[in-house]
Amino acid sequence: MTIPITYDTDQRVLRGGGLSARASTTTPEKVLSFADVGKTYPDGTTALMHVDLAIHRGDFVTVVGPSGCGKSTLLRIASGLEPHTSGTCEVDSKHLGYVFQDATLLPWRTVQQNVELVAELSGRPKNDRKAAAKSAIELVGLTGFEQHLPRQLSGGMKMRVSLARSLTLAPDLFLFDEPFGALDEITRERLNDELIRLFSSQRFGALFITHSVSEAVYLSNKVVVMSGRPGKVVAAFDVPFDYPRSPELRFTPEFAALSGQASAALREGHS
Repeated sequence: MTIPITYDTDQRVLRGGGLSARASTTTPEKVLSFADVGKTYPDGTTALMHVDLAIHRGDFVTVVGPSGCGKSTLLRIASGLEPHTSGTCEVDSKHLGYVFQDATLLPWRTVQQNVELVAELSGRPKNDRKAAAKSAIELVGLTGFEQHLPRQLSGGMKMRVSLARSLTLAPDLFLFDEPFGALDEITRERLNDELIRLFSSQRFGALFITHSVSEAVYLSNKVVVMSGRPGKVVAAFDVPFDYPRSPELRFTPEFAALSGQASAALREGHS
């Protein structure tokens, strides 16, 4: 069953040294679309088949599915890291944020320097990227850790640095490839809350990959379920809970019911 949702189209986006509001009464622009997308590798393995999916600014879409179903392949296609072999993929985003499974920090650079890295590589002036990094570090709750090296940080803090690094580009679209999968449950839930807070204020478009149905329902306004390989979309559930969300939401009957529906669709798609 699909439950209709609404969301506030007021948007706030990180630009340079601070936040600027952007409000719209029109339908948010589409930032990513897959139309009949497929992926077959040279050895004949088909990873994806007939995938249709659209994400607008202000959408947080999470994809769940069994291992090997092509979830991460979708992200690589969206980012341009890997070509699709059929269908069309359109990305309408000048700035794209990509958060990997690993924080991928340079061990010899401080938090400040790691957060500045992407802006530095894109050629932004030094003062501009420092101001953007300062704002991003504050947004992810790492003020005071600017001069720490990665080895001095916990796993959760490293993921915050990775997120801040992408925030310096003020992305219209964020791609998340199971960023919290290797963390303990408490840290994972805290970072879920931090991500919801950021999404509530920034209203970027997001495509998030996870194996956790509860994480998908908690974060998203839409959960997409994929089958086993070749990956196909077998179900989609609109999530009716307003942003920002309270941790207590996880213990409500409504949350349990929707998680159960998504889990059932996942099992059916994998059978």
